Amino acid sequence: MDVLVVAGEASGDAHAAEVVTALQRRAPGVRFFGMGGPKLEARGVELLYGAHELSVMGFTEVLPRVPRILRVLQGLTDAARARRPKVALLVDVPDFNLRLAARLKALGISVVYYVAPMAWAWREGRTRTLARLVDTLCCILPFEEAFFRERGVNAVYVGNPTVEQLPPPAAPAHFRAALGLPPSEGPVLAVLPGSRRGEINRIAPTLAAAAAQVVASRTGTQVLIPVAPGLDEAFVAAPFLAAGLQPRLIAGRAPEVVGAADVALVTSGTATLEAGLMRRPLVCVYRASALNYLLGRALVRLPFFCLVNLLAGRRVVPELLQGDATATRICAELEPLWAGEARASMLLGLEAVRTSLGEAGAAERVAQRLATAL
Repeated sequence: MDVLVVAGEASGDAHAAEVVTALQRRAPGVRFFGMGGPKLEARGVELLYGAHELSVMGFTEVLPRVPRILRVLQGLTDAARARRPKVALLVDVPDFNLRLAARLKALGISVVYYVAPMAWAWREGRTRTLARLVDTLCCILPFEEAFFRERGVNAVYVGNPTVEQLPPPAAPAHFRAALGLPPSEGPVLAVLPGSRRGEINRIAPTLAAAAAQVVASRTGTQVLIPVAPGLDEAFVAAPFLAAGLQPRLIAGRAPEVVGAADVALVTSGTATLEAGLMRRPLVCVYRASALNYLLGRALVRLPFFCLVNLLAGRRVVPELLQGDATATRICAELEPLWAGEARASMLLGLEAVRTSLGEAGAAERVAQRLATAL
């Protein structure tokens, strides 16, 4: 019993690894092969390609990689044709995985797609492709199930995997001890600059300037920075050192870093949801390349770009995009979050978002769908 698994980027690798673990408990004889990262490899998945092959974002970053990506697509298709798995688990990266799904369906292989494409934000026409190619679409945002079902897709909300990947709620002192940090008598600011070199190059100098202003205005402030897997610590630290800071760098463990902080400054993405679910006030920022921003603004129609606000349906978290993401604006948004009414109000909003996601167990629910196809 073979199962093809295809995941790109660190988050997809983590989500897929949890599903593999859940399915291994249900059907110990299943073999897995495909594409992924270190977490899938640790679960015994035979990796034909690494998740890094798809770890690019934005129009300008993808174009130079197209020939290689097409070779990977063909390689996975050939492997599926040779091994004939009954079912494939495709996680996120829709530009790649929907093309692969078309090839898999032609081979008679069932497709379970985990983490729905954001067709509710742009490219709604993808819903027709999903209805045609995907046997089960496993959604991780509560409002997605109805959206896709109304458009003919066999969609189900399985819960959000971020809920089960985070440590239990605790006071900052608990996480500081867990990270081996000394007890802090002053404020602690977590800065999450992103997981890709391109986005870090664009936004980190501004984040560093904002953090330097916080340190100057709040004596004794400690700055914590998680370093995403695959990134060099010196590269991440450079703009902060240039701003005169001495940040504490921590390999990975971003949710715990946020948990150890009083307030967080987070580059947009999954990290904003993780930070929100850790119940720490945060400010969300993002800066894309000029071309990607112009293209995105023309194509995407959303009231918010922060996941927390999208789930809440209102502005719970301040979000600063492109030219609005200046050090001065960031500090102005951070200032009221250290204490008082603004902090308490945001914490209530974050708690409501956590409740809206429901119970843990997303990986088990996806594994159940896979098991029925074996």
